[in-house]
Amino acid sequence: MYSSNSDTANTEEAKNKQLPPELQKLSVMEKIGYSLGDLAANLIFQTLMAFLAFFYTDIYKIPPAAASLVILIGGVVGAFFNLAMGAIADRTNTRWGKFRPWILWTAVPFGVISLLAFSTPNFNEGGKIAYAFITYFLLVIVYSANNLPYSALSGVLTGSMKERNSLASYRFTAVMVAQFIIQVLLLPLALSLGDGDKASGFEKVMLVFAITGVICFIITFFTTKERITPPKAQKTPILQDLTDLSKNKPWIIMLVLTVLVFITLATRGGMNIFYFKYYLTEASQVQFLDLIGFKGIIGWLGSVFTPAAFEEFSKPDNAPYAVSSLSSALSTIFMIVGIAFSKPLADRFGKSTVFGCFLAASAVSLIAVNFFPPDAVIAVFMAQIAFGFLYGITTPLLWTMIADVADYSEWKNNRRATAIIFSAMIFGLKVGLSVGGALSAWLLGVFGYVPDAAVQTESAMTGIKMLVSIIPGGLFLISASMLFWYPIRKSTEEEIERELAARRSRQAADQAL
Repeated sequence: MYSSNSDTANTEEAKNKQLPPELQKLSVMEKIGYSLGDLAANLIFQTLMAFLAFFYTDIYKIPPAAASLVILIGGVVGAFFNLAMGAIADRTNTRWGKFRPWILWTAVPFGVISLLAFSTPNFNEGGKIAYAFITYFLLVIVYSANNLPYSALSGVLTGSMKERNSLASYRFTAVMVAQFIIQVLLLPLALSLGDGDKASGFEKVMLVFAITGVICFIITFFTTKERITPPKAQKTPILQDLTDLSKNKPWIIMLVLTVLVFITLATRGGMNIFYFKYYLTEASQVQFLDLIGFKGIIGWLGSVFTPAAFEEFSKPDNAPYAVSSLSSALSTIFMIVGIAFSKPLADRFGKSTVFGCFLAASAVSLIAVNFFPPDAVIAVFMAQIAFGFLYGITTPLLWTMIADVADYSEWKNNRRATAIIFSAMIFGLKVGLSVGGALSAWLLGVFGYVPDAAVQTESAMTGIKMLVSIIPGGLFLISASMLFWYPIRKSTEEEIERELAARRSRQAADQAL
């Protein structure tokens, strides 16, 4: 039996080696190694999405209007660097490839600047605003220099659509692990490590994240290999790249869709903690924690870590933080479950169809939250679980669709410009993140929110509720509707893969002569 299994494995390996390099199956080790890069990046990215507005207003004590400007200006200006970074990465040529070196070169700077961005030096109000702007601006710059090549790398590891779907499932499982850590453990760890001082706690937690991130980036560099390269004779004038993009219909649709999706995620993610802290009643949350035996959970965690590890988190006045973290935990777990369904659904029905349908379904689960009263904690939990599962199915597909757009561009134009296509999408991501974060902070001020107040006005409560329900749900529905005009369906994916594989084989044969 053992011999038979071994022979079968050897046969499969031999068949795999006979395929063109860009169509060969990726090893599990390479998929895991690649996914660790997104784990590292998302320890920071998810913190920005979920806690940046809260960190600036409630921890560093920056006025909401100023925090809004910091997030908007720093993010949008930094986002333009993505376009330059795309051109730079496409024109990088080293023995390691075009994109892998940037992951190595930026690993340590990313870790250092992440720590600085969540530190709280004791300046006056003007000094705090300046420090926040400078560190946030530097963070989005180094994030672009790291994450743009990292994302583009997925487009050159393999040319197989099915392998990309599989790679994306690994990658976004790592993203969900990072999200789980941020949304579930960051607040209790910050409270505990800081002995109740959230500012000190944030700095200590971010130090751990920074060190972890550097290690993960280095592993990604050493475990991946670039297999798809432009033809040696290809010229790379930037003007031609931009002209190709302007005529690329799926790229335009994906750019707008990316902006809308990340405005939505930043708006909802940034407001989640405010929703639990100010809209849901503290009494109903304390009752819910008693119902599920939260003290027993804290006791068990204390036995696993140290008795004092979650002591601050278990105090009654911190119930909103506890319920928010538990809700995020369940949502993230069900996102991971959803990711497991993503590849088989995409393989069968096509990425764009699955993406659009489940994005619209997740929007419905968000909008439902608008109709819950302040004591409906269980209903909120159920909506969070539904959102996690439905949105989880879509999370790997966005980036595999962008890789498909790079193939579409090569298919139509006979020129490959992977990084600049991804750079435009990450530009959209940064714009969406910045606009969403700034929109949240700005609307809080418009609705009359007072940082750390014991009681908020009815207007502020209504605004907070809309920012986690109607507004993000509506944006998701608009995003899903755009896919009616997206031309890369399943049949088109298969046609592109076949024709590009044949074209690359001919080019390789010509170069060998």
